[in-house]
Amino acid sequence: MKVNLQAINFSAKQELVEFIEEKLNKLDQFSDQIVGAEVYLKLDNNHSKENKVIEIRLQVPGDDIVVEKNGSSFEEATNLAVDTLKRQIIKKKEKAANK
Repeated sequence: MKVNLQAINFSAKQELVEFIEEKLNKLDQFSDQIVGAEVYLKLDNNHSKENKVIEIRLQVPGDDIVVEKNGSSFEEATNLAVDTLKRQIIKKKEKAANK
C-alpha cells in the first residue's frame, strides 16, 4: 500500500512516520482492495490535552473511507483511527458479500 503522509505546520519524526505506515499496512489483511492511504497530521489550537489530530483517507475502489481522530499523542490518535478503519473495512466487506 502506498502511504502519503503530510504533517501540517510541523515536521513529523521518522519514528512516527514508520509507526503510522506499519499500522496502516496491517489493514491489508482485512481487504486486498486497498490502493493507498493519505494521512494528514495536524495540531489543534485548542488548549485541551487531546490536540493531536490525524485524518486518514483510505483509497478503496468505489468509496474512499475517511476517518478523523483526536488524541493526546499522534500514536494514540493513529490507533483509534486504525481501529475505526478496520471496523469500516469489515462492514464494507460484509455488505458487499450480502449483495
